[in-house]
Amino acid sequence: MSFILAIDQGTTSTRAILFDGDMQVAHTAQQEFPQYFPQAGWVEHDPEEIWSSTLEVCRRVISEQGISASDITAIGITNQRETTVVWDRETGQPIHKAIVWQDRRTSAICEELRTAGHGDLVHKTTGLLLDPYFSGTKVKWILDTVPGARSRAAEGKLMFGTVDSFLIWRLTGGAAHVTDATNAARTLMYDIREGGWSAEICEVLDVPMQMLPEVKDCAADFGIAAAEHFGAEIPILGVAGDQQAATIGQACFQPGMMKSTYGTGCFALLNTGATPVESRNRMLTTIAYQLDGQPTYALEGSIFIAGAAVQWLRDGLGIIGSAQETGGLAASADPGQDVILVPAFTGLGAPYWEPDCRGGMFGLTRNSGPAEFARAALQSVAYQTRDLWEAMRADWQEAAEDSVTLRVDGGMSASDWTMQSLSDILGAPVDRPVMQETTALGAAWLAGMKAGIYPDQSGFAATWARDRQFTPAMEADQREAAYGRWKRAVQAVIGV
Repeated sequence: MSFILAIDQGTTSTRAILFDGDMQVAHTAQQEFPQYFPQAGWVEHDPEEIWSSTLEVCRRVISEQGISASDITAIGITNQRETTVVWDRETGQPIHKAIVWQDRRTSAICEELRTAGHGDLVHKTTGLLLDPYFSGTKVKWILDTVPGARSRAAEGKLMFGTVDSFLIWRLTGGAAHVTDATNAARTLMYDIREGGWSAEICEVLDVPMQMLPEVKDCAADFGIAAAEHFGAEIPILGVAGDQQAATIGQACFQPGMMKSTYGTGCFALLNTGATPVESRNRMLTTIAYQLDGQPTYALEGSIFIAGAAVQWLRDGLGIIGSAQETGGLAASADPGQDVILVPAFTGLGAPYWEPDCRGGMFGLTRNSGPAEFARAALQSVAYQTRDLWEAMRADWQEAAEDSVTLRVDGGMSASDWTMQSLSDILGAPVDRPVMQETTALGAAWLAGMKAGIYPDQSGFAATWARDRQFTPAMEADQREAAYGRWKRAVQAVIGV
């Protein structure tokens, strides 16, 4: 039997998932790795710990399944996006810890670039906004901060990559410095319409272009994982950033299809087809996937805190022992209380893009307790998704109110209470698929399709199956009143 090995390198853990010839999960291995918070608002990873965790889970999943590397047809990689690694071209050693997508240290750099009038150039070229979220200003910070880095970069001695690039470099023994179009599109340096690195933006950021990887389709020859790692050579044939991989895994191949992934953060993508839609509502225009040289575009909204709000209940407040308790606790909340949590722990993402505001809790009474806090945390995810939903529909008129069903995935989608709340606040159907491993499946399908063992797009889309559809059970006036309270709470934290 042939297998596809999907590497899902996430923000808090690395996973390896073996998919069989029928695109079913055969085995999974997972390993968490440390998070580093050197200052308030700073988040880092050690690239060596990412690399070692990747090797560990891949070797473990192969061993535990009782197969050899020669039974694996190809590798697909999906990764946390925007997280930035700079390493030495000769030694392969990182010159600084990886700066994670959540990191806000480059807020001042972004403000300087805005003040200098570069915001329009960045937006029109990349579809992105000047925000610390993206890779470009992180690269600039590393080059400006690490002693000697800027001169070494100018001499061609340093390389930049998102996590996929770094892993491929290591897996191929330095033979391939590559990325795919979806990851490139998140760097702040890639022209999504022309399909290449922007020399003008690289000059603005003072990032030498020789640092940048070659950009390929999502299904392409990314190099060969050396035999020393797993016991046999394995071609790497699929790569996509995690949210785009989930879009693929959800088979959102037609314009108007939308998916939302609920993990640490929440990321919603709306397929807009072959033409990029320029947002007037601070959404991101990005590449959903690129196959056979043809990009398919999407509008994207990024929420920084989703599942992280539940982690805060567990680790920060200590009012739950596990995430699984949250839905039941929320269901027991006093219906007469209207507690609102705005979880702006690291600022607000789309459509606000307020990196410096912080969270707030509103509507507390003497009787507010763990149940009300749990409900507010879960509902904050629904409200934030509604923000994205409204902005996307305003940007792209084809996304009419009654034409979009949201496909959901990620850890929080397993909570029936949360998904029902989401449907209630959106006033729209929410579909949860049978296959929950949509992100890994997207990467696996890319690799398996390229290898010729998985079906084409239409054949793959036909395999998508729904586990459950959630439909609105809340009255329209109640929904709008609740959303109005949320909007007022957001304005309050922005105004502080």
